Amino acid sequence: MEAPKPGRMSSPGAAESTEAITRAKTGDPEAWGELYRVFAPAIFRFCRRALPTREDAEDATMEVFMKVRDKLNQYDSSRPFSSWLYKVAANHCWDLLRRRKIRQDKETEDLDTLPLEHPDANQLEQLIEKRTSEEVRKALDKLPARARMALVLRYYSDMSYDEIADSLGVRRAFVGVVLLRARHELRQALEGSGALAVGGAG
Repeated sequence: MEAPKPGRMSSPGAAESTEAITRAKTGDPEAWGELYRVFAPAIFRFCRRALPTREDAEDATMEVFMKVRDKLNQYDSSRPFSSWLYKVAANHCWDLLRRRKIRQDKETEDLDTLPLEHPDANQLEQLIEKRTSEEVRKALDKLPARARMALVLRYYSDMSYDEIADSLGVRRAFVGVVLLRARHELRQALEGSGALAVGGAG
C-alpha cells in the first residue's frame, strides 16, 4: 500500500455530496448513512495517523461522526464539507491527545536550539513515497503529540497555518516552528526505518 503524498490529500469521495448533506440536515437517516459511507474511510485514516492505536482511531471515527451529526446544522455550505469534517476530526483527536498528555515532553522547551536548516520538502516527499503507509505511521508514532498532530493536519488534511493554529490552540507563528521540528524528526525516523522494524526507541 502506498503512502499518500504529503501536501495533497484528496477529498474523500469524488464530489461533495451536497444533496445528501441537505437531506441529512433534515434528519434523513439514509442520507446520513450515505455521508458516513463516503467520508468515514478517509476520516479513519486521518485519525489512525493522529492517534496511537487502531482502536483509538476506530473509536475516534465514530465519535467524530456523532459530533458531526449533532453539529450538522452549523455546517457552512459555502465551504467544502470535507474541510469542515477534517476540522471536527482534528479538534477531536487533539483533545484526546491533550487529555492523555501523550509525549508532552520536549515539545517546546528546546525550540531555541532546534536546527534551523529547512528539510528539503522534495526529499521528505520522496522518502514518504518509498515507504508503506505502515512505515509512515510508525515514523509518525515516534513524534511528540503536538508535532505529530501538526504534521498530520498539514500534510494529510492540507490545512492552512491559520487552521492548524486554531486547531492546536497555538499562535500562528508557532505552527511553522512545530512543523519544522516535525519534518526534521519525521525525516530522521524514515531514514532510520530499520530501527523502527525492531521497535527502536522513540
